Amino acid sequence: MDQKMVDEHQDAAEGISGPPARRVVLAGVGADAHAVGLTVLQKALSRAGFDVAFLGVQQDLESVLRAAGGADAVLISNMDGHAKYYLSDLPAARSEAFTDGQLWYLGGYPALDERVSDLDGLGFDRVFQGYVSSETVLHHLRSDLACRPMRRAVNSGPAGAIEMPAVGPLMESDRRRDVLQAWRTGAAAHDMVRNAERLRARTSLAERQREAKARAEILIQPRTGVSDPDGQEALFSMLSQHGADVLSFQIDSLTRSNQYEDIERILKSSAERPSGSSQLNGYPAVNLGMGEMARLSALFEDTPFQVRHGTRDPRLLAEITFGAGIAAFEGGALSYNLPYFRDYPVAHAIQRWRYVDRLTGRYHAEFGITIDREFFGVLTACLVPPCIAAAVNVLEALLAAQCGVKSVTLGYAEQGCRAQDVAAVRAFQQLGEDYLERFGFDDVEVNVVWHQFMGAFPRSEEQARKILRGSTESAVLSGAVRLMLKTHAEAVRIPSLEDNVESLSLVRDLCRSPRVSAGPGEQVLFEQEMIMAETRAIVDSALVAAGHDIGQAAVLAVERGWVDVPFSPSRWNAGAALPLRDRREAVRFVDTGGLPFPDDIKAFHRNAVAARLRQDNDDVVALLERDLSSTARGEFDDWPLA
Repeated sequence: MDQKMVDEHQDAAEGISGPPARRVVLAGVGADAHAVGLTVLQKALSRAGFDVAFLGVQQDLESVLRAAGGADAVLISNMDGHAKYYLSDLPAARSEAFTDGQLWYLGGYPALDERVSDLDGLGFDRVFQGYVSSETVLHHLRSDLACRPMRRAVNSGPAGAIEMPAVGPLMESDRRRDVLQAWRTGAAAHDMVRNAERLRARTSLAERQREAKARAEILIQPRTGVSDPDGQEALFSMLSQHGADVLSFQIDSLTRSNQYEDIERILKSSAERPSGSSQLNGYPAVNLGMGEMARLSALFEDTPFQVRHGTRDPRLLAEITFGAGIAAFEGGALSYNLPYFRDYPVAHAIQRWRYVDRLTGRYHAEFGITIDREFFGVLTACLVPPCIAAAVNVLEALLAAQCGVKSVTLGYAEQGCRAQDVAAVRAFQQLGEDYLERFGFDDVEVNVVWHQFMGAFPRSEEQARKILRGSTESAVLSGAVRLMLKTHAEAVRIPSLEDNVESLSLVRDLCRSPRVSAGPGEQVLFEQEMIMAETRAIVDSALVAAGHDIGQAAVLAVERGWVDVPFSPSRWNAGAALPLRDRREAVRFVDTGGLPFPDDIKAFHRNAVAARLRQDNDDVVALLERDLSSTARGEFDDWPLA
């Protein structure tokens, strides 16, 4: 932490006061959990002298309104394009309670396809669509507040202490009937014998990855999810024709929050519109049911399918996925919790994901069917040091193997430093194999999937194409078995069918070229050894503290800040470890927080960041925002960055 931040913190603690600070409420609404931009904006507002009430993400309108009393400005972010849905009652609430000059801003990606005009009726003073710098927000905020009287802020007082629940025992019975009755479509997945027949009739992802690994090939998988079956079929057909090796059902954000009744209303409303357009940002698998999913996947029986989501309670979605004949299901108790949900205890998540893993294990034990379980090591995607993603992957792989899962895929999100990224994939592979073997799970297949850069893309499509090309080259060098494709239109619109096809074609030839061995390289070897040492420090600390109980180790890792995901919205996440790039563009820690690193590793991070600070002659908050936003602004000559 730089000295200016330390001085500001000390001044506040000692009660040194200046002019009264303007009160700002900052919150994210909706099911989406992207908290990176809000976290940076919170730091910028605080440094600029504002009194910031940061509510975090996944707030409902009622919570925001309660906090808004006495505030001078209310800044709301929405990232899933459904702001009109979440904030429909805001105009009435403002007219009743907030009529004396309070300022309201809306930002993020509040409208699908840049339809900002849809938001006019919500009554915001300013609406920002897409990336906006903290400096821009501060400029408008100061200007808009300059002629408004200061309101009297209401302090709600400090939050009470919270205690992490303990994880329950590994249950033998799963109360499957209750899960299937959670929504009307669940009953169709009851017959596991019929489900197994469908699974056998399809090409499985585990089988295809095994073949690709033997041939030293990398599979290409686009992210694809639209709300209607006809549109999904057209998208699958076009992508399959243009070389997609794996197809995805990308699930909508309301399903991720298990809001099936809301989805039903939206689907009905969409069907009644002349255009048939939908407000959903993905495929609502639970509401549309197993039969439709089975029909779509059967049309492409030689292509493996996977369901990608982020669901709080994944049990019913997993039942429907496997019942539809799809033998690949993504997510885990940490990777689909800490980056996605504000208030979801890890112990509760473990119990729900154990259901998924035990169901996966049953299909193997009773029918000989291998279902792949992939873990979302992407986490919050931006400036995630590889060791944090590796520790999450290892713990989730152990939890899955304990329940009988026989194929696991560890996820890694490219950060932009080729040496570190290539090293991370190789380290993940070795760490996964080592820990599974240590616990006696040496019959579990381990693979690593490469996610192309998951941070904000530049609006320049040519700059975006540079990322796609350079990222693909890095993925091939890393030895990853599969590449999760992005598109050149990421920052401009929800990628169309044509956008997906063009981006797929762009990377396909690079992936199909003979794999050239880069050799380990001195820097790659160094990074690999560093990632493995850091990850072992985290995982071993948790396992020892938990008496090698894997479930308790996952809980303790989060509770004690040993797994500390940068920019996580979760109130259970410590949020003390702070990342920053070094001079080589590798992601380091400017503050290691409670991470259980040896002194030499802590010193390495401290020195690497100090060298960056000396080079750029800037403070930590400014550099952090630069690191998070420079790619979105297209401020790079080529990709990867180093």
